[in-house]
Amino acid sequence: MTLERTWLDVSYGEKDAAKAAGARWDGTARRWYAPPGKEAALQEWAPAPDVPDLLPGEDRTLGQGLFVDLVPSSCWFTNVRSCVTPRDWERLRRMITRRAGMRCEACGAVENRAEKRWLEAHERWTFDEQRLTQKLVRLICLCTDCHTVTHFGFAQVRGLGEEALAHLMRVTGMSRRLATEHVDAAFEVWQMRSRRSYALDLSILTEAGVTVVPPPSAQDRGRVAEETLRKQGPPSLRRPQQHA
Repeated sequence: MTLERTWLDVSYGEKDAAKAAGARWDGTARRWYAPPGKEAALQEWAPAPDVPDLLPGEDRTLGQGLFVDLVPSSCWFTNVRSCVTPRDWERLRRMITRRAGMRCEACGAVENRAEKRWLEAHERWTFDEQRLTQKLVRLICLCTDCHTVTHFGFAQVRGLGEEALAHLMRVTGMSRRLATEHVDAAFEVWQMRSRRSYALDLSILTEAGVTVVPPPSAQDRGRVAEETLRKQGPPSLRRPQQHA
């Protein structure tokens, strides 16, 4: 008979402290728990209520499949994870992967540590050009490879442009010509949006009981993006070359 686990909310940065206090890892559930008799010692990590599988106002039909989805440069490196506490991020991550059946929602891949393929959360946004608002409308579970395609510009910064293009073609069935045309169109939209500054609307999180740290201003987000890119090396936002 399987014993009922006393689950914990342990962020990645807290795992060593929780383990030292007696927490144990369940590899199947991919979650920390308190062994019998250790509940009091691990009370610090007692879980908050689960985030609902459908966030208030979330549109899970938006942005199906795999495509290049470039956010404006002023919003680089400012994402949901940077705007919530590590423990709330753990609650969100757990909900996102669970409702996706522990598979990538774009290609169906499962996590594979040997291949360094993880399941990651990606944001889908809508843009109100009149109010200059960038609104979070969906959170989606993507594998590392699909997530790299989605952030194609950052993939190029890291020297992964060709790998990302190959994965895009493999998953979608696009020819190289169609794939490069798709990337071209995504960059044109990105260039247009990057000329403007958008306020972030994260209300689907706050209405689900997730505490949001106010994101930096658009000016500060640009500075954060520039500093992070400098650490990554010189940016190379070149479009891939078409081949016959």
